[in-house]
Amino acid sequence: MADKHEQTVDPHTGTATTGHEWDGIAELNTPLPRWWLWTFYACIIWSFGYWVAYPTWPLVSGYTKGLLGYSERTNVTEALQAVRDSQAKLNEAIVKDSFADIKANPQLLNFALAGGKVAFGDNCAACHGRGAQGSPGFANLNDDNWIWGGTFDQILQTVRYGIRSDHPETRISQMPAFGVDGLLTPSQISDTAEFVRSLSKLPHDNAAAERGKAVFQGDGACATCHGDDGKGNQEVGAPNLTANIWLYGETREAIANQITTGHGGVMPAWSGRLDPATIKKLAIYVHSLGGGQ
Repeated sequence: MADKHEQTVDPHTGTATTGHEWDGIAELNTPLPRWWLWTFYACIIWSFGYWVAYPTWPLVSGYTKGLLGYSERTNVTEALQAVRDSQAKLNEAIVKDSFADIKANPQLLNFALAGGKVAFGDNCAACHGRGAQGSPGFANLNDDNWIWGGTFDQILQTVRYGIRSDHPETRISQMPAFGVDGLLTPSQISDTAEFVRSLSKLPHDNAAAERGKAVFQGDGACATCHGDDGKGNQEVGAPNLTANIWLYGETREAIANQITTGHGGVMPAWSGRLDPATIKKLAIYVHSLGGGQ
């Protein structure tokens, strides 16, 4: 609480006091500048006009509309629709034209790449990274090593239907869990991991790798899908093991874990989630990243 004292002149500033004092500290009489007060009053008056002219006050089941009927939501909706209308012909061409025709049309190609980049950032970057560099379990889309093929049509099919997704036309591959299901012993798995490392010229134990080669090429084992030379088979989604590009890691432990568990990630099918033009733009963008065949 302030104590009431006589109005005096502060000896330090030469300014009159208001007569109020708090714990021995006197309040100086320094009112707001007149221009500031008039501006403040004008803003109050202006606010009443704003309340009347524009949507302002929330009600039980809506809000006051204002005399001008202004709606920023309507403006944004109309602006977005105008953009869609302006892009409609380009999107129709994207869906209708072949990949070769799109590449031969600089305007259409640039439109597809720009739209694909945006769609990738919104939908794919969470797993593959903003730069499509991938991460353990998620493919790097910049290199030239493709599990299911890197042509435009192959990429388009992967984007449309996904990998091991719930779409009836999804791409399906299933590596056996050789350890979990008891198909190989721990020592066989360790030897096979050494042989797999040898395929990519990684440091390995020669004797163990030779034993692993016999397991790898045995009946019902790895060569059935990856081939005796380990170069893979895109028809069944078997990776090339000689390329030294690894989805789950190249260490002995990582390779042994892959053989033991089989892994098998899921990529969603974007058909039904994205419109056909966006899906095609995504495929064009991914193909352009540097590894498209």
